[in-house]
Amino acid sequence: MKRRDFLKTSAAVTALPFITAPVVHAQQKRFAGVTLRINGFGGNYDKALMEGVAKPLEEKTGLKVEYIAASGPGEAVKLMSNKGNPHLDLFMIDSNLMPELIAADVLEPITTADVPNVSRILPGYREFGDYGTPFSVASQVPVFNSKTISTPLTAYSDIARPDLKGKVAILGTGISSAPLMLLALAEENGGSVTNMEPAFKILAEAKDNVMATPNSTVAQLQLFSQGEAQAGIFWDGRAHELRTSGVPIQTVVPTKGIYSVFSYVNVVKGGRNREAALAYIQQALSDQGQITLPTAYRYGPTTDVALGDLASQILLNSPERVAMKRKVDWATLMKQRGELMERMNKVLRG
Repeated sequence: MKRRDFLKTSAAVTALPFITAPVVHAQQKRFAGVTLRINGFGGNYDKALMEGVAKPLEEKTGLKVEYIAASGPGEAVKLMSNKGNPHLDLFMIDSNLMPELIAADVLEPITTADVPNVSRILPGYREFGDYGTPFSVASQVPVFNSKTISTPLTAYSDIARPDLKGKVAILGTGISSAPLMLLALAEENGGSVTNMEPAFKILAEAKDNVMATPNSTVAQLQLFSQGEAQAGIFWDGRAHELRTSGVPIQTVVPTKGIYSVFSYVNVVKGGRNREAALAYIQQALSDQGQITLPTAYRYGPTTDVALGDLASQILLNSPERVAMKRKVDWATLMKQRGELMERMNKVLRG
């Protein structure tokens, strides 16, 4: 071989690593250049998911996630109206709206073959078969200010106690999961999802106690924070938020059962990148993803992730507590929502 030809060959071989390295790097980033669209719940909630789910996923796969803060019910209407041409790839929604979305055929079922970490979800936590993957659980519980209320609440129905006149704030009729509160009042007093009369009896007795029925979690949080409300029914994670800010709001574990909603993440039928959407769910159910919301809000995880020091601050933190969570027939409950909310308004304001 002539010296000139040898030098050409050597130069080509030497250059190979610099040519192929970027190609190898691109192959390692499986979803480089892909952006998933998902509705968000807003504020620090979305920031927590960004830190525990989206950012680690981007580091590993190149996948970018865009959270779009918007009303869950409003986004659900959009999905159903634009069936076949969704504006989202993934959809987060709570238990109460899942039956309507399943019936509208806008969600894809998900199995362990699609997402291996689905096998880690706790027994009984998938309320709708293969539809939806629950990634967090929040409970509506009785709460009270231990500084101003001398006798602790022990049950949902305690909102009707005579000593709580003008001191109670409960979920308003504009909150989509408010029917769950009525179910808790009904079942605690011998009723059921098809017999809600006991709930309205308790509401009638509590009428003079209820000083507000805010239609947003933030508004109810402010009422407790400012001391205007001193007892009521509220979310367990938000009660923790109040305690960390110095407001002595205590969470009650009702002996007859705990009423909770799961937050689900779903793959939207017709979305742009199913494989990337499944990768997001796999990360959300990983230990890193699962510990995110318990750390930020003390909402419960949905898998067998180790909680460590957080366990004592989380409501559903043991098999015994999990067993206290009441099973809810969401389809039957939510079919009555309009009627229930209208009657709740009449009872409290009539």
